[in-house]
Amino acid sequence: MKKVVLSGMRPTGRLHLGHLVGGLENFLMLQKKEEYQCYFFIADWHATTDTFDWSEINEYSREILLDWLAYGINPQKSIIFRQSRIPEHSELLVILSSITPVPWLTRCPSYKDKLEMLKEEERVSIGFLNYPLLQTADIIIYKANYVPVGEDQLPHLEITREIIRRFHHRFNCSIFPEPTALLTKIPRLPGLDGRKMSKSFGNTIDLAENEESIKTKILSMITDPQRVKRSDCGHPEVCSVFEYHKVFFKDRIQIIEQDCKSAKIGCVECKNELSCRLINLLEPFRRIRKENIDTESIFTNGEIKAKERAKTVLNEVKQTIKVGI
Repeated sequence: MKKVVLSGMRPTGRLHLGHLVGGLENFLMLQKKEEYQCYFFIADWHATTDTFDWSEINEYSREILLDWLAYGINPQKSIIFRQSRIPEHSELLVILSSITPVPWLTRCPSYKDKLEMLKEEERVSIGFLNYPLLQTADIIIYKANYVPVGEDQLPHLEITREIIRRFHHRFNCSIFPEPTALLTKIPRLPGLDGRKMSKSFGNTIDLAENEESIKTKILSMITDPQRVKRSDCGHPEVCSVFEYHKVFFKDRIQIIEQDCKSAKIGCVECKNELSCRLINLLEPFRRIRKENIDTESIFTNGEIKAKERAKTVLNEVKQTIKVGI
């Protein structure tokens, strides 16, 4: 049998370049390997733990699917679905919540960060506290062997493994494989302001960004603070624009580095080249939105396959715990 790969993205906004290098590249690489069956899902229940307008979740789900398709994620090869359309996720969450100690969840870095940000424990929802528990249900309902994640998700994945061990010990069984993380090659892409690219910081370049917006945003990027004049020699190692060249366009990286250090090119020239190349790179993401794609059918077909697998696994769980059969 093929090994199962599972990963999802929250529909809390449009995907940006950080998602491209931190997720989609991994998705596409894994899809190409014959030994894997990939499950890629829209984590819409996870999105409800955020504070933004939930009425946008369906539209963002469609937007994410279009970006996946534009990058080459193929519904004929990978199973694509919306988390909320597979009720087995939620049912398994209820079962797991009865065997998982609360301190396991409160020690999660994401929970601690949220608590520190809000300053009041009462303002942190149970849904947010349960985030790693629902993530566990997402993973084990398909008996996933591998989970493509960023480094920030490793504590969540370790909790998943601990919950699996606890379940096996509690019910004297061995149903689920302990999933292995598949780390992204580029853990962090700087945003327009030098901080990590994030929707919450408002420093992103979206995959479906229009040409003029790309040019404007790239021109606004912070470069080498020591380079005051055009004739000053640059220090590309501290420049976010150079970091983008390194990540996306390795073919000219040595030339750009030398020209920057010798002041052969200025920051504006470097930014203009980056803009042109990014516009070409992101052209498929803009083009696919002009096509008449039946995203609902793609979701529905994937959800039929996902539900078949999830239902089988949940029935096995119920037989094991002797409840719900």
